Amino acid sequence: MAGRFVSIWFRYLKTDCFTIRNPLQKDKLLVFVLPDHGRMVISTANALANEKGIVQGMVLADARAVYPSIEVINDNPSSAEKLLKKLAQWCIRYSPSVAVDLPDGIILDAKGCAHLWGGEEEYLKDIVSKLKERGYQVRVGMADTIGAAWALARYGLESPIAAPAQQQTMLLPLPAIALRLEEDAVEKLNKLGLRRVKDFMHIPSNTLRRRFGKQFIKKINQALGYEIEMIIPEIPVVTYQERLPCLEPISTATGIEIALKKLIENICSRLIKEEKGLRKAKFKAFRIDNKIEEIEIGTNRPSSNTKHLFKLFENKLTEIEPALGIELFILEAPVVEDISILQENLWLTSPGLNDVAIPELLDRISGKLCNSVIRRFVPDEHYWPERSCKAVVSLDEKPASEWPTHKPRPIQLLSPPELIEVTAPIPDYPPMLFRHKSVLHKIVKADGPERIEQEWWLQDGQHRDYYYVENETGHRFWLFRLGHYNEEKNYQWFLHGYFA
Repeated sequence: MAGRFVSIWFRYLKTDCFTIRNPLQKDKLLVFVLPDHGRMVISTANALANEKGIVQGMVLADARAVYPSIEVINDNPSSAEKLLKKLAQWCIRYSPSVAVDLPDGIILDAKGCAHLWGGEEEYLKDIVSKLKERGYQVRVGMADTIGAAWALARYGLESPIAAPAQQQTMLLPLPAIALRLEEDAVEKLNKLGLRRVKDFMHIPSNTLRRRFGKQFIKKINQALGYEIEMIIPEIPVVTYQERLPCLEPISTATGIEIALKKLIENICSRLIKEEKGLRKAKFKAFRIDNKIEEIEIGTNRPSSNTKHLFKLFENKLTEIEPALGIELFILEAPVVEDISILQENLWLTSPGLNDVAIPELLDRISGKLCNSVIRRFVPDEHYWPERSCKAVVSLDEKPASEWPTHKPRPIQLLSPPELIEVTAPIPDYPPMLFRHKSVLHKIVKADGPERIEQEWWLQDGQHRDYYYVENETGHRFWLFRLGHYNEEKNYQWFLHGYFA
């Protein structure tokens, strides 16, 4: 399928930018200059200076001799690229794929975009009018190929739009340089009297290749669509993305909600057809003052449930400040996963983590608080209690083993265990008293010991003898002695957890 590209030409890029920042200089002769072999040469001039005959390549001294009041600015060769990148980011409202076209242009991949503005003519009119409002003088061209769009923007004679598959007809009356040919090739063509594209378009390609080289043929083929030409987007394009431009700027909470619902419905409809669900989504609002408001959500499992996703966004909609109005909404799903449909058993009433309601509840909780407040733990194959479980990100991760239930374990486990002072009568007896953080606990009930060794492949620590104890106030603790009970008293006691 043929593409549709838009070329935007900023004829007075640097001078327009300067006058936008310095409005008082708008009606003055303005030029940018660069040093060249000991003299200053004009690198670019504004429209008013061009009308007076001051053009690129002219020596500054010659221009000043005629117009002494000319305004001169030292040029920075890298400033054009920086400026075009900023403008490319602004143009993302017209296409998800926007690329810088040095030295003075921007290319949009407009395939599937124009209908959102009511057609290609309205699409281009909106681009031109918005850029003129910002203070830039631009020309645009639209065609099936980048080369043809570039030619129409800079040398188009009538309409800036080439109908699908009609780029050759639009290119024929244009000058040879419109095909982005090298200067040497253009000079040779002019000397031969081949000044228009129609003069050499039908000459056999072998003849042209021998005379002008492979690059000459490549440019012609790219402009005609016989050879593919790609652009490198300034911002990487997200595969799953929906866009909603606004005829009038939106500044109300109700309008933002309606736009969000529409975008969620569109993207979920696409995800359902492809049996996928999103794990992360971004809702972007492009304001008319060129600022972008953005909110983001995440899910514990892939989801294409429109009501659930809207509910997650709804909690954060107050963070969007519309200011003077929003002219474009974009919903992106940068992280998408396949949805695995689980077989349901009618006689099972407790599906556990497979219940769709559980991850949706967790999504809402984490959306209101933060993602770090919810963590899932699964058993890990280690004997020591602080190593016997691990945190996992996914609800679908299967544990390597089952939770041990043959012995009681505390609700709250301390990591690392905390050193305590203990009074114990004889070996292997539970302690009578222990002091923790200056608080003395008298033990009235106890059970133990339960010996827990290291794994056989880890022999870097002593064994532990655990005791379950209860003090006079009814609080229960999990204590252990590290090492053997002996006369040298090289053992230590630790508090490792609380039962209640």
